[in-house]
Amino acid sequence: MKYKKAQDILPQYMIDDLQQYIEGGYLYIPKKEENKKSWGENTNTKKELNKRNKEIAKKRRNGKSIQDLAKEYFLTEYSIRRIIKKVDL
Repeated sequence: MKYKKAQDILPQYMIDDLQQYIEGGYLYIPKKEENKKSWGENTNTKKELNKRNKEIAKKRRNGKSIQDLAKEYFLTEYSIRRIIKKVDL
């Protein structure tokens, strides 16, 4: 997120009103609910993780140990178990 100067985008009367509540600080203005995006919507990360997780579950079904999967994917054994449980639902 990039900061913007209030004086560059807001009319002076709004700045004067805001200064009654916060002066010289940072103010976060959240997006409207209808403009929010879910995690991974802007990138392929979610898709890539789903692909990886299916691959992990398949390798486990084919007999690969949880310990070996953890080493191969640089994850904890707990994470591997969690992934397998979620994918096999």
